Amino acid sequence: MCAVPSLPVSVVHFCQGFFVASLHTSTAKMVSEKCLAKGSAAPGPVPKDKIRIYSMRFCPFAQRARLVLAAKGINHETVNIHLKEKPEWFLAKNPLGLVPTLETPAGEIIYESPITCDYLDEVYAGKKLLPSSPYGKAQQKMMLEHFSKVVPLFYKIPMGRRNGDDVSGLETELKEKFGKLNEDLVKKKSKFFGGDSITMIDYMMWPWFERLVALRLENCMDGTPELKKWTELMWEDPAVKATMHSADAHRAFMESFAAGKPDYDYGL
Repeated sequence: MCAVPSLPVSVVHFCQGFFVASLHTSTAKMVSEKCLAKGSAAPGPVPKDKIRIYSMRFCPFAQRARLVLAAKGINHETVNIHLKEKPEWFLAKNPLGLVPTLETPAGEIIYESPITCDYLDEVYAGKKLLPSSPYGKAQQKMMLEHFSKVVPLFYKIPMGRRNGDDVSGLETELKEKFGKLNEDLVKKKSKFFGGDSITMIDYMMWPWFERLVALRLENCMDGTPELKKWTELMWEDPAVKATMHSADAHRAFMESFAAGKPDYDYGL
């Protein structure tokens, strides 16, 4: 979801303002690369051989689902949504108005980013991103729950800076969180958080690390060598490459959002 319910409204709006870049052309079709807003015509039925994702190009929560779609090579199409002027037809499908939202050819609607990702992994064949054992799945879900407590810091620190607040305490907290992630990799003696290959938890965490430079938070990773190695490996992943934006693009979008005029179609 492109919202953080536990945060103040201003932070939630900032989050809502946070890519569908071109995915593998063999498995993805862009119904509307530019976002659709209030008053737009609804797209037609979902083709029988595809699944549709309603997304926003700069939303880290939606990027989670796009990473899974790319990693598994799922035949899909993408419809981008204007999150400040949401189409009426989209709200009829998902009254919460959140992305990512999935729609099947049968008209079934699935939303909330972890739920959409689990659904895609369970329903579609190919590389399985979640562990096969119930305990392994539980471990990843527990880690995701812990990471959800880190996400607000990615928004609070930049917002505090813009407001002229002292954010040193928040930066220290984020460094401590990153330190614990680094310790986790050391204890596991693995390249990734689920082992020596990328699994679901890596994709669930990645979108915020992609934005570190744009958010000017890369210094918070000082003293975390294993976590830095993880980010270097993630940058080389085909799914990450297929769904990424540059730091400059992320920064430009964030600046447009901070100015009160989010450019959801930036770069198109």
